[in-house]
Formats: sequence, structure tokens, C-alpha cells
Amino acid sequence: MELKINNQIVEAEAGELLLQVALRNGVDIPHFCYHSCLSIAGNCRICLVKVEGQPKLAPSCNLIVAEGMEVSTDCPEVQEARRDVMQFILNDHPVDCGICDKAGECRLQEYQVKYGEAEPLSLEDKHPKPKFYDLSPRIQLDSERCILCSRCVRFTQEISGSKQLGIVERGHSARVERMDQKPFDDPYSDNVISLCPVGALLSKDFMYQSRVWYLEPVKSVCTGCARACSIQVWRRKQEWRFNSFGDELNKKVYRITPLENEAINGPWLCNKGFDMHRTMSRERALTPMVGGVEVSADAMIKAARKLVSGAQNPAIIISAQASNEELKAAQAALTDKFTVYTRKDYGPSHGEVLEDDFMICLDKNPNGDGVYRIFGRNVIDNPLEHDLVVVWGDNLRHEDVAGARLICLGSFASGREKDREVFVPISTLFERSGTFTNFEGVDNRFEQVFEKPSSVLHAADFFRRLSE
Repeated sequence: MELKINNQIVEAEAGELLLQVALRNGVDIPHFCYHSCLSIAGNCRICLVKVEGQPKLAPSCNLIVAEGMEVSTDCPEVQEARRDVMQFILNDHPVDCGICDKAGECRLQEYQVKYGEAEPLSLEDKHPKPKFYDLSPRIQLDSERCILCSRCVRFTQEISGSKQLGIVERGHSARVERMDQKPFDDPYSDNVISLCPVGALLSKDFMYQSRVWYLEPVKSVCTGCARACSIQVWRRKQEWRFNSFGDELNKKVYRITPLENEAINGPWLCNKGFDMHRTMSRERALTPMVGGVEVSADAMIKAARKLVSGAQNPAIIISAQASNEELKAAQAALTDKFTVYTRKDYGPSHGEVLEDDFMICLDKNPNGDGVYRIFGRNVIDNPLEHDLVVVWGDNLRHEDVAGARLICLGSFASGREKDREVFVPISTLFERSGTFTNFEGVDNRFEQVFEKPSSVLHAADFFRRLSE
């Protein structure tokens, strides 16, 4: 069907909402409570529009389009209504943008500049509410900043299914709260931070770490399970690099946020994904070693070649944390001399959700499907058959390789690097680019976030040099 928005003819499907049609056609209608994945609440009223032939303004988030409908989204009547709505929303708001972590990506801030009055009209004192309240060990709630859009409440009711948040009390006293005072332990709880259009729900991990305009996102992939969700890794912008506080802050990941990917994770991410920067900031293994002695990369490669050439029955255990590009490099470098085994590098941590019907997978590695597709499913069961084993990846189980000489490729310190005949420090996910294939067979690409340390090799480069 066809309708007019601001005298522009646009096309729409039967049953679509006017706000959806407008946004798709580049018409910016402000909105707080509307979200494409949540039910319609219609409680913020900032999306009011004028429909020709109707006596009152209508909320565009709950207005189903009709053939020949004529709508104005910026007429004087709508502009006045938006100013009034902003006055109402900010009536009890502390307007503490100077200390708010949402500054720079806050819709309330943007809409006030664009649509609001320069000064508040109310002469009454602001009504106080709980300030910086611990909603959970991960999330801090500032009820004074909350505009009661109910996005967080609807997320726990409709998406994660935990039903742990609700709006309690009435009028000035209404606020978001945990239901029955139970712990807010939803495994997807951090999504409400991204959902919140204002600075009411804050990540305690990111709080006061940096202003967002100093940062930039890099596309990456979560390695927490076989779903391999798309994420954004936030690093400091090149033009805002620190010069006086050490280079560590320039190589720091400040936060992880979801990157919308309809084929894999939609706009959501589990808490393990939000914590990925902590996982990747563990102590690194940075030095090549031969027989427990620190050596150069060239000496390490030479020693590895000598071990492989002298082995009678060598084997390699392939990493499920490796990218498809690294797997292909290993496949090209390996000869028929090697017996190839696969394994799951990581299992579930204590207290971690093992699996659910929403997003979390039982396999805690991102590229098990890619490994199995190239190398098959062959788990090592008798390491005594082999005189040399190349172990690729962290979390080595010694019972899997008992009695064999070891060439180990790892990224993080385990305290056992000196026990290997050859230890090869390799790059992390944030130091390379490539693709993973998730459990549904969907490829997902990640980009390089930081340069790797000079003493560290990419696994693909190691295998190429080993076969030279």
C-alpha cells in the first residue's frame, strides 16, 4: 500500500506500524520505549505524530498504517507536543550528564537538544529516588535518571524469560525494581544496559572508565560458545591515544557490546560474551622456549622442525578456538606423517549456564564445526602410541598426552611453559582476523583489534614455517 509521510509517498505492508515504515524510509521519529524486538508499550509518547482527519495526535509506535494515510511528523502541533513530553520526562531527572557514562550515546540528551526547551518550566522540587543502587553485582541502577520506558522489564519478560524485573509503586514513586527482591542473576542481564536509552542502567565494569567519544568499536566474534555471536570490541581511538600514562591504556579493551546479526544472535549477547574482554586480558605467554630456555622465534622453529623430522609417529591436536584460515594453513602444512586429533579446548566454568533454549550452547568453543568439517571427529584416546604430540591451544589436559614429547602452541600463561620441549606463543583473537563457523554452519568474521607482540607468532605462520 501507499501512504504519505511529510508529503512524501512511501510504501508499506499491511499490518506494519507507522514508526517502522518511517524509520525504514529515513524519516526520523524520536522514540524511547519502542524496540523492534519487544512488545509495544506506548508509554513515552515522544513519537506522537499528526494523522490527517484525526482530532488527536497518535503514538506512531502503535499506529497501524492504512492505504492513503497522510501523516505529519514535524508540524508545529507535533513540535509543541514533543517539547511538552520532554518537559514531563525531565521534570524529576537530575540532568547530571557531566558524570553520566551514557553521555555521548544518550537519546534523552540528544532529544533534549533537538526538541526540548532551553530551561525547565516546573517550579517544584525534583522528587528524589534511589541513586546508584546495586541492581546486581554487574549492574547499577540510577532511578532518578530512569524514564520508565520499560524496555528492561519487557526484555526479562519476553526475551530472556527470567521475569526478574518489574515497575513497582505509582506516580512519582514508580521505579524499576527486582521482583520479590530476588537476585538479578539473569544470564542475559547485561543486555538491559544496552537497551536502556538513558543513563539509568550502568555497567559496573565500564563505569567511569572512559567517555565513549574517545572509543571506537571493532567487529569481532564471541568465543564463549559454539553460537559464535557477533560483538563489538571497544578500543581507544588512534587520535585519542594516551602519551603520558603508558601504552597499556591504548591496548586495553574498555567494553564489549552486541553487534546485531540476524543470522546468529540478533541484537543480544549473554553475560559471558559481555565479559570477554576480561577473559582475553589474562596473563599472556609471550616468550618462545626450547627445553625451558627462552630463545628467539627462529631458534624455536628450528627446534620444532628437528623434533618433527625425528619423530616416528607424531600427532597433532587441533584447537577449536582456531579460525578457519588457521585450520586451512595447518591442513596445508601437515603431511600424512601426522595423526590428527580434535578436542574442545574449553569446557564450562563453575556456575556457568551449560545450555538453554535461547542462545547458550553446550560446546564452549566457537569453531568446533569448522574443525570437524575439515579434520573430522577423532579424539585422542591412547597418547602412548605417539612419540611426539603437537598441542594447539590452551587448557591442556596432561592425561591426553601422557608420555609424549610436546610442542605446545598457546596464548596465555599456564606456568608449565618450561615443561615443554618447544613452546610457541601465539596470537589471541584480538590480534588477528579470520572467520569461525558456528554450530549452525554460519560463518562469522572477526577483525584485528590490536597488533600482536613482536615475540608472538600467528598460528598460521608457525605451521607455514614448520613445513618449509
